[in-house]
Amino acid sequence: MYAETLKLIASLPERRPSPQLPERLHALFRRLAETAAPQARDAIEDEIWRLWMSHPEDAVAFDLERATRAMTAQDFGVADQILRGVVAAHPGYAEAWNKRATLYYIAGKDAECVPYIHRTLELEPRHYGALCGFGEILLARGETDPALFVFERALRVHPHLDIARAAIERLLTSKTSTLQ
Repeated sequence: MYAETLKLIASLPERRPSPQLPERLHALFRRLAETAAPQARDAIEDEIWRLWMSHPEDAVAFDLERATRAMTAQDFGVADQILRGVVAAHPGYAEAWNKRATLYYIAGKDAECVPYIHRTLELEPRHYGALCGFGEILLARGETDPALFVFERALRVHPHLDIARAAIERLLTSKTSTLQ
């Protein structure tokens, strides 16, 4: 699934987000790329996450919030049960897939995490959180070149993403010191 996810990430610039995602996200991503002021960028990023977490059915959004709280409390079994139900009932809900990926990542189950990252990116090719999560998994596997590629893709989506920028700097510094 790792190679398939890298191929998907390579095709992200040509992919369109799911029509189930709020239209407002398009404008927010444009503004995010154009905004220089850190406080304004933070507000835009917060709004993107709010829209990703939202769902037309309040009960579904509430379930996602419950799962997120369970993950924070490290009640992984409850979170998994909730998220399993949400993705089964609403397979087009990108953030439910991402939360399930996050759950497996936090639990140290990287191999189980990757299919959920893959599905998240199929539905929301701009999901910089999923991209960074996959980049971190690749780093843990020692796959530095693919990780660098993934973090660079994350910066194309969110040019001010500190975690991606820091990972790229670490990787490039490591490569430079290895070559010397």
